[in-house]
Amino acid sequence: MKLEMNYKILTIFFFLILSNCASIDINNTDLELPNDRFSNKGFALIYNDDLYQSKKVSKKIDERSYLIFHKSLKKNSNVKITNLSNNKTIIAKVKSNKVDFPVFFNSVLTKRISDDLDLDINEPYIEISLIQNNSSFVAKKSKMFEEEKKVAEKAPVDGIQINDLNNSSSKSKKKNIKNFSYSIKIADFYYKKTAEVMLLRIKNETGIKNFKIIKLSKTKYRVILGPFNDMKSLKDSYNKATILNFENLEIIKNV
Repeated sequence: MKLEMNYKILTIFFFLILSNCASIDINNTDLELPNDRFSNKGFALIYNDDLYQSKKVSKKIDERSYLIFHKSLKKNSNVKITNLSNNKTIIAKVKSNKVDFPVFFNSVLTKRISDDLDLDINEPYIEISLIQNNSSFVAKKSKMFEEEKKVAEKAPVDGIQINDLNNSSSKSKKKNIKNFSYSIKIADFYYKKTAEVMLLRIKNETGIKNFKIIKLSKTKYRVILGPFNDMKSLKDSYNKATILNFENLEIIKNV
């Protein structure tokens, strides 16, 4: 009798272990494909003092500087910022990560950076990439950054983009608005099953219905929301998706 009881206990014990191993924990980030370095595509918020006065941005920043606000990158981190509409790039530094601003934006940029990148203020779509401190790229660009910083601190900000306000640029901006189409990348996963379970989580926790899985390779499955053809629906879905607690939600432009 005792032997039979011990056998039943062991059977139940091993059954529980196998059940736990077979189940998929959708909160386990180990199932998500890791990134070699931080990079994020999304929309920037262009700083002005009105944003600070209205408390949409919790700290002030010099509009003439090459500094940015970011919520996860460390203070003084070197970053490369790319305007994804024209591929212009600039090197900047993170002024602070302890700052509040609307969750939809991946950073707060100064007017100086916006002007130098020729960003469309209606659609400021950028990529931020972290540059490792031991990178040779930093060594080559550090002197340039200091020189640009000195020039920026002395130069006026107003009137830089007056020459851009012509008929051709107006037509271009109208075209961009017409072709507005973006998706939200939730994450890339090793396993299709994990991606499918993530879809259930999106449906149950966010109420978002516009989602799908894209197979990128045999071991890479991407979960995305969208597409979205206007800024309002994109913002609404992005804000809802933040409840999933993925640190690096990205906005991907549809070609």
